[in-house]
Amino acid sequence: MLTYIALLRGINVGGHKKVPMAALRTLLSNSGFQNVQTYIQSGNVVFQSTEKINLLENKIQELIRNHFGFEVPVIVKTDSQLQGIIDACPFSIEKKEASYFILLSTIPNSLLVKEIAEIAIENEEVIIKKDCLYFYSATGYGRTKFNMTTYERKLKVVGTSRNYKTMTKLVSLSAEN
Repeated sequence: MLTYIALLRGINVGGHKKVPMAALRTLLSNSGFQNVQTYIQSGNVVFQSTEKINLLENKIQELIRNHFGFEVPVIVKTDSQLQGIIDACPFSIEKKEASYFILLSTIPNSLLVKEIAEIAIENEEVIIKKDCLYFYSATGYGRTKFNMTTYERKLKVVGTSRNYKTMTKLVSLSAEN
């Protein structure tokens, strides 16, 4: 049985798409997932399963749709994949610890990535490696001009954003399983 991390996009933000973590844990546990844990309210789930990643993503999306009544994009990674994304961060340690990791549903087309590389916003850095967009803002995330929806649309992928602290905590929690 492998340990996985599911990252749900856009739940419990601004009163929209409310998914209580206790209800989510129960839903997943009752559906055959093992050792289900959640971390903070933004849709981070650590669990164990024998199923493949793409099946898990679809299953979790379907369970949420059927139980809560709305669509939620889900990206599932193994703990080693998540650690690899952290390790591949191209920024210095100082910047890495203040960075956001936008995990993408698929590896975007290289031509689209080149187009994104030409967008320059003062005090902001965007680097795409495989299925992760690494984002750093010298002025802080709350003051950024960065718009994840714009990048998703241009890259033709779905993404979900996590900060460095959350990423490392999820890897830590998965190691405990």
